[in-house]
Amino acid sequence: MSERFRNDYRIDSSRMENWDYSRGLYFVTIVTKDRMPYLGKIINGEMHLSDIGKIAEVEWIKTPSVRPDMNIVLKDFAVMPDHIHGIIGLQIHSGDGINVDECRDAMHGVSTFINNTTASVSTKNKFGPQFKNLPSVMRGFKSTVTTQARKLGISFDWQERYHDRIIRDEAELQRISKYIKGNLRNI
Repeated sequence: MSERFRNDYRIDSSRMENWDYSRGLYFVTIVTKDRMPYLGKIINGEMHLSDIGKIAEVEWIKTPSVRPDMNIVLKDFAVMPDHIHGIIGLQIHSGDGINVDECRDAMHGVSTFINNTTASVSTKNKFGPQFKNLPSVMRGFKSTVTTQARKLGISFDWQERYHDRIIRDEAELQRISKYIKGNLRNI
Protein backbone atom coordinates (compact mmCIF):
# COMPACT_ATOMS: atom_id res chain seq x y z
CA MET A 1 0.00 0.00 0.00
CA SER A 2 1.22 3.49 -0.77
CA GLU A 3 2.44 5.74 1.99
CA ARG A 4 0.73 9.01 2.74
CA PHE A 5 2.44 12.32 2.08
CA ARG A 6 0.77 15.51 3.33
CA ASN A 7 -2.40 13.51 3.97
CA ASP A 8 -2.62 12.26 0.37
CA TYR A 9 -1.63 8.91 -1.00
CA ARG A 10 1.65 8.98 -2.85
CA ILE A 11 2.12 6.90 -5.98
CA ASP A 12 5.07 4.58 -5.52
CA SER A 13 7.94 5.08 -7.92
CA SER A 14 8.16 2.67 -10.81
CA ARG A 15 11.94 3.15 -10.87
CA MET A 16 14.20 0.33 -9.72
CA GLU A 17 15.64 0.93 -6.28
CA ASN A 18 19.44 1.16 -6.04
CA TRP A 19 19.79 1.89 -9.76
CA ASP A 20 21.75 4.90 -11.02
CA TYR A 21 19.48 6.35 -13.71
CA SER A 22 22.16 8.83 -14.79
CA ARG A 23 23.97 6.05 -16.69
CA GLY A 24 23.02 3.05 -18.74
CA LEU A 25 21.00 1.93 -21.70
CA TYR A 26 17.20 2.03 -21.66
CA PHE A 27 14.21 1.04 -23.76
CA VAL A 28 11.59 3.75 -23.22
CA THR A 29 7.96 4.03 -24.24
CA ILE A 30 6.19 7.38 -24.02
CA VAL A 31 2.41 7.31 -24.53
CA THR A 32 -0.03 10.07 -25.50
CA LYS A 33 -2.86 11.01 -23.12
CA ASP A 34 -5.68 8.46 -23.32
CA ARG A 35 -3.78 6.82 -26.21
CA MET A 36 -5.12 9.43 -28.60
CA PRO A 37 -3.42 9.15 -32.04
CA TYR A 38 -1.97 12.67 -31.86
CA LEU A 39 1.33 11.69 -33.48
CA GLY A 40 -0.04 10.53 -36.84
CA LYS A 41 -1.73 7.63 -38.54
CA ILE A 42 -0.87 4.44 -40.30
CA ILE A 43 -1.96 4.38 -43.94
CA ASN A 44 -1.30 1.29 -46.07
CA GLY A 45 1.20 -0.02 -43.51
CA GLU A 46 3.20 3.22 -43.45
CA MET A 47 3.40 5.75 -40.61
CA HIS A 48 2.39 9.28 -41.59
CA LEU A 49 3.39 11.79 -38.92
CA SER A 50 1.08 14.62 -37.92
CA ASP A 51 2.55 18.05 -37.18
CA ILE A 52 2.97 17.08 -33.54
CA GLY A 53 4.45 13.73 -34.59
CA LYS A 54 7.04 15.59 -36.68
CA ILE A 55 7.85 17.82 -33.71
CA ALA A 56 8.24 14.76 -31.46
CA GLU A 57 10.56 13.08 -33.99
CA VAL A 58 12.75 16.19 -34.35
CA GLU A 59 12.92 16.74 -30.58
CA TRP A 60 13.85 13.10 -29.97
CA ILE A 61 16.67 13.35 -32.51
CA LYS A 62 17.86 16.64 -30.93
CA THR A 63 18.06 15.13 -27.43
CA PRO A 64 21.86 14.47 -27.48
CA SER A 65 22.65 18.00 -28.71
CA VAL A 66 20.36 19.59 -26.11
CA ARG A 67 22.23 17.77 -23.31
CA PRO A 68 25.81 17.39 -24.59
CA ASP A 69 27.21 16.96 -21.06
CA MET A 70 25.31 13.68 -20.64
CA ASN A 71 26.93 11.80 -23.56
CA ILE A 72 23.53 10.64 -24.80
CA VAL A 73 23.41 8.07 -27.58
CA LEU A 74 20.17 7.35 -29.42
CA LYS A 75 19.68 4.01 -31.07
CA ASP A 76 16.51 2.80 -32.80
CA PHE A 77 13.26 4.66 -32.25
CA ALA A 78 9.78 4.73 -33.74
CA VAL A 79 7.05 7.32 -33.59
CA MET A 80 3.68 5.58 -33.70
CA PRO A 81 0.18 7.15 -33.68
CA ASP A 82 -0.15 7.09 -29.88
CA HIS A 83 3.32 6.33 -28.54
CA ILE A 84 7.06 6.53 -29.08
CA HIS A 85 9.53 3.70 -28.55
CA GLY A 86 13.21 4.46 -28.29
CA ILE A 87 16.55 3.17 -27.10
CA ILE A 88 18.56 5.79 -25.25
CA GLY A 89 21.97 5.52 -23.63
CA LEU A 90 23.21 7.94 -20.97
CA GLN A 91 26.91 8.57 -20.26
CA ILE A 92 27.95 6.25 -23.09
CA HIS A 93 31.60 6.53 -24.15
CA SER A 94 32.04 3.70 -26.64
CA GLY A 95 32.21 5.54 -29.96
CA ASP A 96 29.74 4.45 -32.60
CA GLY A 97 28.66 1.23 -30.92
CA ILE A 98 27.29 0.60 -27.49
CA ASN A 99 28.80 -2.00 -25.26
CA VAL A 100 26.14 -2.64 -22.65
CA ASP A 101 28.67 -4.13 -20.23
CA GLU A 102 30.60 -0.83 -20.11
CA CYS A 103 27.66 0.76 -18.31
CA ARG A 104 26.54 -1.77 -15.75
CA ASP A 105 27.07 -4.98 -13.95
CA ALA A 106 24.44 -6.87 -15.95
CA MET A 107 24.27 -9.75 -13.49
CA HIS A 108 23.35 -7.56 -10.51
CA GLY A 109 21.58 -4.75 -12.39
CA VAL A 110 23.52 -1.90 -10.84
CA SER A 111 25.53 0.80 -12.49
CA THR A 112 29.27 0.29 -12.14
CA PHE A 113 30.27 3.90 -12.72
CA ILE A 114 30.34 6.75 -10.21
CA ASN A 115 32.05 10.00 -11.18
CA ASN A 116 34.05 8.25 -13.92
CA THR A 117 35.37 5.55 -11.57
CA THR A 118 34.25 1.97 -11.28
CA ALA A 119 32.45 1.26 -8.03
CA SER A 120 29.45 -0.53 -6.65
CA VAL A 121 26.33 1.58 -6.25
CA SER A 122 24.00 1.45 -3.30
CA THR A 123 21.93 4.60 -3.64
CA LYS A 124 18.21 4.66 -3.03
CA ASN A 125 15.98 6.72 -5.32
CA LYS A 126 15.15 9.99 -3.64
CA PHE A 127 12.27 12.37 -4.08
CA GLY A 128 13.27 15.87 -5.01
CA PRO A 129 14.84 17.58 -7.99
CA GLN A 130 15.99 15.15 -10.64
CA PHE A 131 18.64 16.24 -13.12
CA LYS A 132 21.10 14.65 -15.51
CA ASN A 133 19.31 11.32 -15.45
CA LEU A 134 16.68 9.45 -17.45
CA PRO A 135 13.69 11.05 -15.67
CA SER A 136 15.00 14.55 -16.37
CA VAL A 137 15.61 13.72 -20.05
CA MET A 138 12.09 12.30 -20.44
CA ARG A 139 10.53 15.24 -18.58
CA GLY A 140 12.41 17.71 -20.79
CA PHE A 141 11.45 15.89 -24.00
CA LYS A 142 7.77 15.68 -23.09
CA SER A 143 7.68 19.30 -21.93
CA THR A 144 9.33 20.62 -25.10
CA VAL A 145 6.97 18.71 -27.40
CA THR A 146 3.93 19.84 -25.41
CA THR A 147 5.08 23.48 -25.37
CA GLN A 148 5.64 23.51 -29.13
CA ALA A 149 2.24 21.91 -29.74
CA ARG A 150 0.51 24.55 -27.63
CA LYS A 151 2.36 27.35 -29.46
CA LEU A 152 0.89 25.96 -32.69
CA GLY A 153 -2.57 25.75 -31.12
CA ILE A 154 -2.57 21.94 -31.22
CA SER A 155 -4.52 20.23 -28.46
CA PHE A 156 -2.11 17.63 -27.14
CA ASP A 157 -0.90 15.99 -23.95
CA TRP A 158 1.16 13.01 -22.81
CA GLN A 159 0.11 10.26 -20.45
CA GLU A 160 1.68 10.77 -17.03
CA ARG A 161 4.96 8.93 -16.54
CA TYR A 162 6.62 6.73 -19.16
CA HIS A 163 7.78 3.13 -19.24
CA ASP A 164 11.46 2.23 -19.14
CA ARG A 165 13.33 -1.03 -19.23
CA ILE A 166 16.98 -1.29 -18.32
CA ILE A 167 18.81 -3.07 -21.15
CA ARG A 168 21.16 -5.51 -19.48
CA ASP A 169 22.97 -7.29 -22.30
CA GLU A 170 23.68 -7.29 -26.02
CA ALA A 171 21.07 -9.98 -26.76
CA GLU A 172 18.37 -7.89 -25.09
CA LEU A 173 19.52 -4.81 -27.02
CA GLN A 174 19.23 -6.73 -30.31
CA ARG A 175 15.80 -8.14 -29.42
CA ILE A 176 14.43 -4.70 -28.47
CA SER A 177 15.98 -3.10 -31.55
CA LYS A 178 14.27 -5.70 -33.75
CA TYR A 179 10.97 -5.06 -31.96
CA ILE A 180 11.20 -1.29 -32.55
CA LYS A 181 12.08 -1.73 -36.23
CA GLY A 182 9.13 -4.07 -36.68
CA ASN A 183 6.70 -2.06 -34.52
CA LEU A 184 4.59 -0.99 -37.49
CA ARG A 185 4.01 -4.64 -38.42
CA ASN A 186 2.98 -5.38 -34.81
CA ILE A 187 0.01 -2.98 -34.91
